[in-house]
Amino acid sequence: MALMQIAEPGTDTEPHQRRLAIGIDLGTTNSLIAAVMSGEPRVLPDHQGRPLLPSVVRYDASGVNAVGHAAAAQAVVDPGNTIVSVKRFMGRTLADLKRAAGGALNTPYEFIDAPGMVRIATRAGEKSPVEVSADILVELKHRAEESLGDELMGAVITVPAYFDDAQRQATKDAARLAGLEVLRLINEPTAAAIAYGLDNAAEGIYAVYDLGGGTFDISILRLARGLFEVMATGGDSALGGDDFDALLADWAAREAHLPQVPPTLRRKLLIEARAAKERLTDLDATFFNVPLDDGQVIALHVTRKMFEALTEPLLKKTLVATRKALRDAGIPASGVAGVVLVGGSTRMPQVRAATAQLFGRAPLTNLNPDEVVALGAAMQANLLAGHTAAGDEWLLLDVIPLSLGLETMGGLAERIIARNSTIPVARAQEFTTFKDGQTAMAIHVVQGERDLVADCRSLARFELRGIPPMVAGAARIRVTFQVDADGLLSVSAEERTSGVAASIAVKPSYGLSDDEIARMLKESFDRADDDIKARALKEQQVEAEAIVAACRAALASDGDLLEPAERGTIEAGIAAVEAAAAGSDHLAIRAAIDELNRSSGDFAARRMDRSVRAALTGRSLDSIAV
Repeated sequence: MALMQIAEPGTDTEPHQRRLAIGIDLGTTNSLIAAVMSGEPRVLPDHQGRPLLPSVVRYDASGVNAVGHAAAAQAVVDPGNTIVSVKRFMGRTLADLKRAAGGALNTPYEFIDAPGMVRIATRAGEKSPVEVSADILVELKHRAEESLGDELMGAVITVPAYFDDAQRQATKDAARLAGLEVLRLINEPTAAAIAYGLDNAAEGIYAVYDLGGGTFDISILRLARGLFEVMATGGDSALGGDDFDALLADWAAREAHLPQVPPTLRRKLLIEARAAKERLTDLDATFFNVPLDDGQVIALHVTRKMFEALTEPLLKKTLVATRKALRDAGIPASGVAGVVLVGGSTRMPQVRAATAQLFGRAPLTNLNPDEVVALGAAMQANLLAGHTAAGDEWLLLDVIPLSLGLETMGGLAERIIARNSTIPVARAQEFTTFKDGQTAMAIHVVQGERDLVADCRSLARFELRGIPPMVAGAARIRVTFQVDADGLLSVSAEERTSGVAASIAVKPSYGLSDDEIARMLKESFDRADDDIKARALKEQQVEAEAIVAACRAALASDGDLLEPAERGTIEAGIAAVEAAAAGSDHLAIRAAIDELNRSSGDFAARRMDRSVRAALTGRSLDSIAV
């Protein structure tokens, strides 16, 4: 009698169902991807065993030229078309970037101040930071599908805790362009806390100090069995390891008395600055060496003490944000059970010394600071995909990093949801009309901590129309703010007496329009066809190389089994495969391989017969009986 496979609905043992979900750390300097395999979270390396993918994309006239390590290798020779640290541009206008830089931008890129998000001019045309990020995510997606052997159902993508609504929406747009379903956006410190807490069975109040390549976050969390509660968060989305590198590069340019620093030299200085910074992690001193085009070399002696003095203002900014987060959480530094360091920049000795002094205890470093965020995201993705055993579930309570509100008369910002409110959250407040007979109200949604709208970030505008004419102050207009688990906002307004309502899912003015997204999706689909063809070509070329090698080896060892005409046919087939493999038509390569397999079929059979005879020679029937 046939047996039917039975499983509880919704469990990860449900037959004929594989729900592959991954965690992605989309970083400023490097990105990486992780998945839970056999119950353990693991970072997925590339085919060369490298876990980190440099967050670098190079463009040429045809589009994407290279992503990752290959692109990073071209950063010096083609700095204007090789985009690095694009995460710092996400959801930002040119004015935002100049404000964060304190004036002029010292970058090799030609920025275009388009309405909304800044664009970068490349040989492939204008590229938004969303498109560049999508190209990085596509590379990570290919790596995951090759490693896991199947298509993905979705991903949990990490973002800095201090990313505002525009930056979070830009990240979701990038994932959409890359063909990834976002199961959830999760704050990077929170992801790190998940990985650390589950790996170490930690309980109590912990601080996660996250200093990456382009952003700094500090989160205070309460960890209990099955509960990850964010109490407060803070940071600076324009402060990271890149800024430490830039200070050292600027110092080197001054010491070398360079009259000007063209883009190519600037990129060389930044690359050497990062390398020198990393060497100073283990050494007390090192040399800063950069060759110039005229044959001269910038050779400077750099000590750790000098580097720490040079970058002390940046470190102090992180400590100020940390103290503020502790005040928001209502706990002293001594009340923290442990400090988890996240991000490659936390390897700097001055960071570890400063956090140890502030909290009165050595920081926890037993997890790789480069990988811990991706591992935590993978655990959350696995949970959302339903792959949990009984008792493995946990509750994640994150917070919103910046206050949300709307503009009132006089250009004042009225806060509706305060920063560090647990998400998801919904809050409502009633407003009224300012003039007699007013039948419409413009609603301006803003984000920030300042009292004036001019000092906050504008997120969206919409109108509530059809309000019954009344005397000023008589209308009762209830405005409701809702923030989902990703930290993204929707706003609705209703006039209570008439029931007239309007709403908007906030798509920040710094994001991309639906038309732009549609255009980019079409371009990505067109490029996907090219990617599929390129992958098929590579696969056929690899197979061609293998069959040619096998045929040549067979001819060398057993060529005496063939008549001259037969050998000539096989050698002609080998030549045809090699010629096809040198071209770009994967179908032609496939046809040549099939023809070689056909023409060498009899030869393969004869070789098999010879092998069997050799194996049986001198043996009795009884000795080989089964």
